[in-house]
Amino acid sequence: MTVAATIEGKLQAALKPVRLEIEDQSHMHAGHAGAREGGESHFAVTIVSEVFEGMSRLARQRLVNEALAEELAGPIHALSIRAISQSEENK
Repeated sequence: MTVAATIEGKLQAALKPVRLEIEDQSHMHAGHAGAREGGESHFAVTIVSEVFEGMSRLARQRLVNEALAEELAGPIHALSIRAISQSEENK
């Protein structure tokens, strides 16, 4: 299973998003510190979930980080997170 597929599965299970976008940005960091050969080390995630309603930006990012703790300790070197509630997306 790819790292991106693992990210998708864990975030789907933990946060029940109405929209989830995962972008592998590893190619932009090739040759840099933390970049793994073969990629799958740098990701950008946009996640829209009702779970985030009324939560601070920091609390939302903590939830995402908790869901991906194992991957952040291993294959993921960098993770950019945009976490919003459905009502924010609809504005």
